[in-house]
Amino acid sequence: MSKKSYSIALVGATGLVGKTFLEAFLDLAIPIKNLKLFASPSSKGKTIIFNQHEYIVDTLSSHSFDDIDIAFFSAGRKVSKKYIPSLLKKKIYIIDNSSYYRLKKNVPLIIPEVNFDTFQKENYLIANPNCSTAQCMLPLKVLKDTYGITSINYTTYQSVSGSGYKGIQDLLRTQKNLEPLYYPYNIYNTCIPEIDEYDRDNYTKEERKMILETKKILNDDKIKISATCVRVPILQGHSISIAVQLKKKFLIKDIQNLMNHTKGIILKDDLKNHIYPLVTDALHQDDVIVGRFRKDYSRRNGLLFYCTGDNLRRGAAGNAVLIMKRMIEEKYI
Repeated sequence: MSKKSYSIALVGATGLVGKTFLEAFLDLAIPIKNLKLFASPSSKGKTIIFNQHEYIVDTLSSHSFDDIDIAFFSAGRKVSKKYIPSLLKKKIYIIDNSSYYRLKKNVPLIIPEVNFDTFQKENYLIANPNCSTAQCMLPLKVLKDTYGITSINYTTYQSVSGSGYKGIQDLLRTQKNLEPLYYPYNIYNTCIPEIDEYDRDNYTKEERKMILETKKILNDDKIKISATCVRVPILQGHSISIAVQLKKKFLIKDIQNLMNHTKGIILKDDLKNHIYPLVTDALHQDDVIVGRFRKDYSRRNGLLFYCTGDNLRRGAAGNAVLIMKRMIEEKYI
């Protein structure tokens, strides 16, 4: 890591992902010279303790990004749409965690271990992928590079923290036999196969994100992809069952060996001894856990496996900070 230190702005500092950014800055040893924290007007004046220093949360203004090297946005599509275009004129590096820019043609959508080569120094705007997409990309990249991929089918089990504080509060409310205020049903007693709005084909936006972002990150529009995204009654961490059709024949032991030797992936795959991916093992880290590898007998060269990850770390803040870390290592900033 460079000895240089950086001035960083964090927009959305008081949200779940915003707080996870601060955790990731420390865990990944980002050298910070100056830190500016921003949030909505209701949070203005709040104090946040970070690395034994007090920081006062402010609201955004035309001078918010003066003398900033890099800005992280984690305050939703509307805020990104409003403020990012003017910042690009100042040539400040921006990593946006919202969905607004992810599928824009000239905006790189990056998982550092997968496709950092799509970033160029003049790319002042970088998009951070959807949380569920992000954790799948590492094992799928390994499979694509080694065997090729024909199709992918996702089934997700996504925690309520993916909905932010409103999702968490709904789970806590319904645990006490109170009526839900955010989800259409009692999330404590059921799983809800609906995340975000639906389109005319009865896919939800979350499912579309997984389909389209996977194609962009893996740089392959020919892969056939489908997804079913389900909200489940746990606080944090997403799990995903993945069915992949590969282009070449494979042995399970070879795939396990590949996963076991890939940075960012932890292999847990010993069903006899009840060893497999659990979200509780994936929390507060950027590695994803894979296991339950077995052949899918419903299709030629079919493979089934299970993947867990922390949706707030690898799925959001951690991935964004890893992008910055890689930019520092490659001397882009």
